[in-house]
Formats: sequence, C-alpha cells, structure tokens
Amino acid sequence: MPTLARIGTAIIDVVSFVVFSLLDVLDVVLCFAYRVADFFIESEWKPCYCSSPREAIPTNGGDILLSAQGESKIVRMTSSSKVQMEDVSDTLYVRASRVTEASNSAVKRLNSNNGRNHAGHNHKKKTGSPGARSSFVVNSTVVEMLHGRMAGQKSQPIPRWSDCDCQLCNSWSSSGSKTLYVKSAGGGKTNEDVVFIHGFISSSAFWTETLFPNFSEEANSMYRFFAIDLLGFGRSPKPAESLYTLKEHVDMIEKSVLEQYKVKSFHIVAHSLGCILALALAVRRPKSIKSLTLLAPPYFPVPEGEEATQYVMRRVAPRRVWPLIAFGASMACWYEHVSRTICLLICKNHRVWEFLIKLVTRNRLRTYLVEGFCCHTHNAAWHTLHNIICGTAGKLDNYLDTVRDRLKCEINVFHGKDDEVIPVECTHNVKRRLRRANVKVMEREDHITIVVGRQKEFARELEEIWRRSRG
Repeated sequence: MPTLARIGTAIIDVVSFVVFSLLDVLDVVLCFAYRVADFFIESEWKPCYCSSPREAIPTNGGDILLSAQGESKIVRMTSSSKVQMEDVSDTLYVRASRVTEASNSAVKRLNSNNGRNHAGHNHKKKTGSPGARSSFVVNSTVVEMLHGRMAGQKSQPIPRWSDCDCQLCNSWSSSGSKTLYVKSAGGGKTNEDVVFIHGFISSSAFWTETLFPNFSEEANSMYRFFAIDLLGFGRSPKPAESLYTLKEHVDMIEKSVLEQYKVKSFHIVAHSLGCILALALAVRRPKSIKSLTLLAPPYFPVPEGEEATQYVMRRVAPRRVWPLIAFGASMACWYEHVSRTICLLICKNHRVWEFLIKLVTRNRLRTYLVEGFCCHTHNAAWHTLHNIICGTAGKLDNYLDTVRDRLKCEINVFHGKDDEVIPVECTHNVKRRLRRANVKVMEREDHITIVVGRQKEFARELEEIWRRSRG
C-alpha cells in the first residue's frame, strides 16, 4: 500500500506539473485576448498584473518615482494611498510560472548541496549610503489604481462587460449606495449587538438563511443581528477602482454597521476569510468586543526565513490537480485571466446556473449558497483573495497577540474536521497562540456544513456564548 500511495502521489505530481504549465501559457494568451476585448468594447485597456514589477523610489516631495528598463515616471500619491500600498500583497504580481518555479527549486537544492561553504562569497548584502533613498518593488498597476484615473480617461463603466448586469448584483449602483448591504434582525432591547462576517465568495445569506430563522424568541428580543455583504460581494458596492485591501474592508464595516447603527459594543461571528477581518476589527476596537467567535480561521504560521505572502499562497493554492478543491483554489489564486474567464462563465451567467441547478436537483439544493458563490466581480474576488488571505500573512501573529493581551472577552473557535478548504490545523495554530480560546473540532463536518445543516444546534451554541458574556 505505501508503494501504491507513492506511485499515486508521483502521478499526481506529474499531471499537476503538465496541467499548470499549460495554464501558465493559457493565462498569457487570455491576457492578450482580454486586452483586445476591453479596448474594443470599452475603448480602454484594463490594467492587469502581467507587467513586470518596477522599482519604486519615494521622492522628497512625497511622490513615487517608478523606474523600469531605463524608463521612469513620477506619480503623485496622497498619504492615504501610500498607506494602502502597504496593504497590497506582492502575490498579485509576483507569481512564478510552474516551469520557472521548478527550475528555481532545482537550482536552490543544487546550491544548497554544493555551495554551502561559499554562500557568503556568492551573495553580497546591499547597503545604502546614509543619504540614499530607500526603494521597494511594486507593480505599476497598483500605483496607477491608487493614484486614480489618469487625466483625460473616463471612469470604468458599471458593470463592466465581463461582469453580471442583473439587478441583484448592481442594485448598489442604481441606488447610489456607498455603504455595504446590511441585513438586520432582532430587537435588541438590552442594546446588545452581533455582527456576522461571511467568508470568501459568499454573502450575508450564509447567516440570514441559516442562523437568523433559528435564533430563539428570547435572543431575537435581546440582540440586534447585523449580517453584511463584504465590499465587492453580494448586494454591496463593487467599485472597479478598488484594491479591496484590509483597510478598505474594515473601514466599510465600521462605516456601514458600527457608525450607521450606532453600535458601541458587540459580539463578532466570522467565517473563513471573515475571521481575518474580525481580528483586524477587534484590534482596532479591543474594548468594544463582547465575544469573538471564529469559524475555520485561515491562520498559517510562517516558518522562519520564508516570505509570508508567498508561503501562504502556496499553502492555500498548492497548484495540484487533486484534491479538486486545491485545483480550484490554485486556478483562482495563480491565474488572473483564467480566473476572470471562470467569473465570466459562472458569475455573469449565475441566473442561468441557478435555474439549471434548481431544475436538476428539483429545487432541493440551497440556492442561496449558489447566489453567494456567484454574486461578485472578478476584480473584487481577485484582490480580496490576494490582499486579505495572502497579504495579511505577516500581520496575523501580531493580531492574535493583541487579541490575547488586550481583549478580555471569551474567544471561541469552531472547525470542521473534514474541512478541505481551510485545514483543521489552522485552528490548532490559533489555539497555540491564544491559549485561553475555547476550541471545538466537529467530526464529519466541512467548511460549509460547520453551519449549514446544523444551524439549529449552532444557533443554541452562539446564544450560550453570548449569555456567558453577560456574566
């Protein structure tokens, strides 16, 4: 059996190498195809991350000097834009092809075996003079999106030709809304509030269709429930110029819920990617959190010497064809234009898919999950995946330490043992960082069924957590 297992692994490795090498080529072809399509349909080139990273040098006047291959240009940046640039993950524009990665890995092993004693002679550390300006690597697309539309260019149409144009996805643009879509419920006579934050390519329906109908009458009279659609998802705004950074997401939650509904102190319930936003929100407002409940938190501690963003990208999207969830995550994370094509086929036509699913399953499948999966733009999903999941990799240790040291509330972490999206080891990693956290690993549950299918039971568990927080 061990021999068969090794043979199976070797076959998967070979097939994965071939498939993802072909996808590397396909993404380049699609890049050209979308440039042409964008130009003829919208009369402008849509910026993408296929261009080579450039050296960026801050100038004395606060501008950014971009330099690459002998060419340079100055882009004026505001202080807020510079802060946002720090939230942009390099995984947006630094993604080696499969062949390049294999070659680099082979060279690294060769150097490790043959050149350990000479490493100090072969690699010289660059040191700058005291008066030299520091520089960093950045993609010009990032700078130009933060800088705003260049003079003479019109803003991008809403929706874009490759995005869905239905009323559900674009109600925010017709109404002129500049805040997130918030579904509220309950009475809240005791002024206790609960904020629910969904995960990646999901929506508020993940909570409103499962937990909200199952809270007890007592809970409905005691709490106000707020379930949001994150920026770029569901019925919330999907700005084409946004980079969907951590700051943008958390700012919108504060503006749309905490400020609009005058929420002072609150409980948080978050799922998957939403756990990162929940931690960031808790770090901002540690005295306001009454309890923190995390479901399947994507926390991958970064080994010493590894680049945090790149390490997490490879953990989340390992570029393997099996299991299928890893294949899907890899296409979404590594290939900008392949993933745009998937959005074009699925998200733009989600009404057709919903109809077919209802027809085939005789309306037995919970279509709100399909709606949540489909109602987003590629721009929102692509940037959120990279800037939140990968881009926060180097921050989560500090976030968890701050939560440990400054939050006095109860912390609970739930995880399905059969979760193939976020492995259960992530929750164990959180526990090692937050010793006082209560951890519950559920047998035979996965990333979705941790809530869906056991909503009545989970609603009672949440109510008990909130009851304990009142002392």
